[in-house]
Amino acid sequence: MPQPPEAEDRQPLQQLPLVRSLISHLPAQVLFCNRSPRTVQLLWINFQGQPVSYGQLQPHTGRKMNTYVGHPWMFRDAQTDDPMLANNKEMYLPRASENGQVSVVNITLPVFSLRERCLQRVRALVSIDDFSRLEIARTLQEDLARKPSIESDLRRIGQKVEQRLLQNREAQNS
Repeated sequence: MPQPPEAEDRQPLQQLPLVRSLISHLPAQVLFCNRSPRTVQLLWINFQGQPVSYGQLQPHTGRKMNTYVGHPWMFRDAQTDDPMLANNKEMYLPRASENGQVSVVNITLPVFSLRERCLQRVRALVSIDDFSRLEIARTLQEDLARKPSIESDLRRIGQKVEQRLLQNREAQNS
């Protein structure tokens, strides 16, 4: 597992995203278990909030990983970049091991809406260059072109965290 960047390489605090790895010396052993029929991309979120690939997991396989408390992980479909769930959450944040036990992280498919599932199938069958030629509503063409991405998911999660922090601060000031 990478170590934090040196002090002179770090960005000022206000520029760092809220969703990122924090400096930690508490090790955590995890077992990532792909319980889905899809190949899964393992992504560690680094100290700057950027996803770093730790390879792929084939369907119905697992991998033991050494990580640290405070280091977030996300999982994506390796072919489509669709999000996967880790223990029914979109992000996994390791906790301290109790008695050196390995934490099991079950990676599964989320329950997609019918609309999202249809968009996935059309993306798989039609070239991105042909989306605008489809005889469908422009909003659907735009939705097709707006592929899932971990970067947009990280921004969305960061906004949720920021809102929750602001709400907590307002509640404390009340």
